[in-house]
Amino acid sequence: MTPQMTLDDKLDKLLSILTGMESAIVAYSGGVDSSLLAQAAHMALGDKALAVTAVSPSLPQAELDEAVEVAKRIGIRHEFVYTDEMDNPDYLANPTSRCYFCKSELFIKLNPLAEERGYQHVIYGAMMDDRGDHRPGAQAAKEYQVQAPLDAADLSKDDIRELSKRYGLPTWNKPSFACLSSRFPYGQAITEEKLSTVEQAEQFLRDRGIRVFRVRHHDTIARVEVLPEDMPQLVQEPFRSEMVNRFKELGYTYVTMDLAGFRSGSMNEGTQLVSLSVEPR
Repeated sequence: MTPQMTLDDKLDKLLSILTGMESAIVAYSGGVDSSLLAQAAHMALGDKALAVTAVSPSLPQAELDEAVEVAKRIGIRHEFVYTDEMDNPDYLANPTSRCYFCKSELFIKLNPLAEERGYQHVIYGAMMDDRGDHRPGAQAAKEYQVQAPLDAADLSKDDIRELSKRYGLPTWNKPSFACLSSRFPYGQAITEEKLSTVEQAEQFLRDRGIRVFRVRHHDTIARVEVLPEDMPQLVQEPFRSEMVNRFKELGYTYVTMDLAGFRSGSMNEGTQLVSLSVEPR
């Protein structure tokens, strides 16, 4: 019987994988997983690791600002690329495979950058818990030969948070984040105006100290998800009135609270998810 790997064993495996790569570009969003990957890549590769953040309307400015600060704390070199998924009608149509088109656009930008700069690999933050989940982006990674060292090292989300805490990363207890396009029901077209509306609505919650939230966009209805312990705050005055007024300024007619609370990926509920078979463009 194979002995169970300890967290230190997994860390050693991760660093060994990264060292063997010799150089790498890290697809870095500033989230929990990619921040730990950037930290490990910097430890293993030093100046031969580069963190690159994709800038697009689906990334809130607050998340971009946090990514910059975390990269500075890590010490890794950090650059930006501007992605054009909003020019892709397949992405804008918002199918269940939307993430495939988003990740493809990212890797289409990162692979030539790696080749131009002499980096041997492009890596991203998929990890063990993502196995078997609805992850169209994983197919894009496979097609564009982008590797997932966290997954290869058998690191779970709990492992990643524990290591992040060990290295003093402020993301160790950061709530999971998905791009703003995940706030829309599949099949509802994505536009920059809608993304901006959701970003501003969520910024209202962030500014008032709510840490874990989603504002799901159902045309004229804003469906707000927060943790159960934060629900009383939403209905207390003056918070309730201020939220309703702000959301109506943004164009919502109705403001609702989802009594089921925050669920990552709640737009997948009741949706027939299909696997995707698409040739890379």
